[in-house]
Amino acid sequence: MTAEEALAAALTAEYAAIFAYGPIGVRLTDAARRAAREAEAAHRRRRDDLVLRLSTGSGAVPADRAGYALPYPVTDAASALRLAVEVEERTAGHWRAALAATTDAERALALAALTDCALRATRWRRTAGITPSTVPFPGRPS
Repeated sequence: MTAEEALAAALTAEYAAIFAYGPIGVRLTDAARRAAREAEAAHRRRRDDLVLRLSTGSGAVPADRAGYALPYPVTDAASALRLAVEVEERTAGHWRAALAATTDAERALALAALTDCALRATRWRRTAGITPSTVPFPGRPS
């Protein structure tokens, strides 16, 4: 996998994360809802950065889809929190894969994104009361 392909794959994960935070935020209240908005905004910033990087380089910018299938219905706060953890873990997996294919500034970007996803996943686990709240190797397939 080339660096451009890895970053394009990470971009598709960012698109999906942004989509998922819509139904997540609707089912949360107060501080958790604010955290969902902040997480969505972070994914939007990462998306925008990737679109710019890929469009100015030799890589193709994959198109966003009109919608994404959620893995299960988000019907309450508990399912919203579970999905938030899953979204961050899946996105972290794409960024972890990008580490092997990238160098220099792009690798620094991938590492920062992986770290951000891991931190958000940990915060969501704590909010949901999931233990353990951390995983030993963020983004690693289970």
